[in-house]
Amino acid sequence: MKIFDEIESEVQSYARSFPRVFCRAKGELMWDQEGKQYLDFLAGAGTLNYGHNHPLFKQALLNYIQEDGITHGLDMHTRAKGEFLQTFNDKILKPRNMEYIVQFTGPTGTNAVEAAMKIARNVTGQQNIVSFTNGFHGVSLGSLAVTGNAHHRDAAGVCLSGTHRMPYDGYLGENIDTTEYLDKVLSDSSSGINSPAAVIVETVQGEGGINVARIDWLKRLQMVCKKHGLLLIVDDIQAGCGRTGDYFSFEEAGIDPDIVTLSKSLSGYGLPLAIVLMKPELDQWKPGEHNGTFRGNNLAFVTAKSAIDNYWSENHFAEETKRKGAYISERLDNIVNKYGEGNFTRKGRGMFQGIDCVSGQIAEKVTRHAFRQGLIIETSGADDHIVKLLCPLITSNQNLKKGIDIIETAIQETCVGEGHLPAEKIPA
Repeated sequence: MKIFDEIESEVQSYARSFPRVFCRAKGELMWDQEGKQYLDFLAGAGTLNYGHNHPLFKQALLNYIQEDGITHGLDMHTRAKGEFLQTFNDKILKPRNMEYIVQFTGPTGTNAVEAAMKIARNVTGQQNIVSFTNGFHGVSLGSLAVTGNAHHRDAAGVCLSGTHRMPYDGYLGENIDTTEYLDKVLSDSSSGINSPAAVIVETVQGEGGINVARIDWLKRLQMVCKKHGLLLIVDDIQAGCGRTGDYFSFEEAGIDPDIVTLSKSLSGYGLPLAIVLMKPELDQWKPGEHNGTFRGNNLAFVTAKSAIDNYWSENHFAEETKRKGAYISERLDNIVNKYGEGNFTRKGRGMFQGIDCVSGQIAEKVTRHAFRQGLIIETSGADDHIVKLLCPLITSNQNLKKGIDIIETAIQETCVGEGHLPAEKIPA
């Protein structure tokens, strides 16, 4: 359609990688207006963990609309909000022995991050937030200040301050525990690091390159926070809602964050919804102190409740996600071994994985080749060098295999066919 070229901003990005007009989607599949079918391994950048147009969520939404349910209610009490809160408390928080207050922010992940940092600063009386190399937390100014990516930071147009940057796990090498460095600078009054309000961390850095924090590192990070009186904020916007297997990505580590941010797949249907979970003693907001016109998306409450009811009432879905994650690991390891250790490496955990192609140029060629074969998949990392799998968690075994087969073929034809691999590492 010419209209996109005529009046849509140059800021568009995904439309450049996937230059088609899409008109229909179901589960893990999408169709363009010519009728071509695509496997979706992007899933709204992690927003569609349950796939497109899930029939159970859709029916619940249609019923609610048909009954003239409240669509917009600011932060007023509505039946839809109450039912979501009850379900979230009964089926997500209580079974995990978690006690959190739920704050509804504006409907985007970056707004949840802004609110989380604001309440941490207000409660502690401190200004600075500790963030990590390669972290990504959003592109509004506060969230951007704790984001590492230069491409996004340079677009701010102003000086970004109020943060201390620390090396993420593995940033200085596998044998260096960067929490020791954090502990050291916080203990030394001459380090130049003032007492911060909080630490914000992703257990798996999605946009930063599928960098995984080790379980022991996360535990030590929490110990350092407790030792120095810092609040621990876990940004679970992309890694949460089951992406790594458990509902929260930090469950495996057994840590107890003071604040958690959730968005993306929270609504289950691609509808905007974001929340901040905070320990009860941190809920020191004055009424309306952090607000927003769209901080209560009632349509999203309906589908979010349905997602929890249908997938998180028991452990089967989490176990299935972990099983599929193990399959992805096995397949990607085989690809890495086949095409030469050192040229490619597998990264991630659960169904949040990728292949490090070292070069952004190679990764781009792989994803373009995959798209021509009917697979929608993106890149991530500082140099866009990671081919990143974000397929819906409900993806069938057959389509999971098909998608990874396409990735393997794309790597073979891109890297072997175009001579990116030395002869001794070309598979027989």
